[in-house]
Amino acid sequence: MAAAKIRHIPVMLKEVLGALQPKKGEIYVDATFGNGGYTQAILEAAACKVIALDRDPNVRIRANEMKNNYGERFEFRAGNFGDFADLVPEKINGAVFDIGVSSMQFDDAERGFSFAKEAALDMRMSCAGISAGDIVNSYGEKELADLIDAYWEENKSRQIAHKIVEYRQHKKIETTTELAEIIYQVIHKQAGEIDPATRTFQALRIAVNDELNELQNGLSGAASRLISGGRLVVVDFHSLEDRIVKNYFRDNGGKKIRISKYAADLAENNSVFSEVSKILTPAAEELAQNPRARSAKLRFAVRR
Repeated sequence: MAAAKIRHIPVMLKEVLGALQPKKGEIYVDATFGNGGYTQAILEAAACKVIALDRDPNVRIRANEMKNNYGERFEFRAGNFGDFADLVPEKINGAVFDIGVSSMQFDDAERGFSFAKEAALDMRMSCAGISAGDIVNSYGEKELADLIDAYWEENKSRQIAHKIVEYRQHKKIETTTELAEIIYQVIHKQAGEIDPATRTFQALRIAVNDELNELQNGLSGAASRLISGGRLVVVDFHSLEDRIVKNYFRDNGGKKIRISKYAADLAENNSVFSEVSKILTPAAEELAQNPRARSAKLRFAVRR
């Protein structure tokens, strides 16, 4: 529960508010509440209401703080954003997603997200269900290799999977550092380069939390609840996540049709969105203050 006290820096906050454009009396959904950075900024930007979603039970303390501060303007609903349509049956003016593990989860060693801190191999955002430890100790060699390759395109996935299976013949893999050391036997650390354990750990985290399927479901659920002119804003950090967001907006943005050379292109009537943004990335000033924002990408779309 101590994790709820760790302060998370919301990434691309200025750009998120600019894309969402919160207004008085409107309803917005923070689909990835975490430590409430986006929620608080939206509530401070306009006299609106925010419905916050999160599957992590550790955020309850922060949600209660927000309720005390903002009263009826804030409502927390426990659940996974993949179930957006069920959690949010009402129509809304906008929604924002911050995809991936939050700083408060990553910095809490007990959650097992980081190979830099020894802890049980967990990685469950909901603190329930199959863990990363369950996967590395029960999956077959081919299953492990396919998982690592599919979720992060690690070109040493076969060798890493083989080492994992070889190691667990003698001892169960129990901790984050234990798994990292197995990976280092395949890919040696190099000064100034990304840690070799990064790809495998992120692949396991994505698999444990079924993040890609949940993202797809969450986007379509949010779009179904937006009113005309409602805005869907997504910040992601991973190429696979970004591909899903980009393709979803593209596929639902509609092909452009030209009425005349003097008129602006119009989207086909069967499209979900009337406007889809170009990709936005963090400003240099933000990167200097928060290096974790370096891989962030923001996209947004406006409902027809």
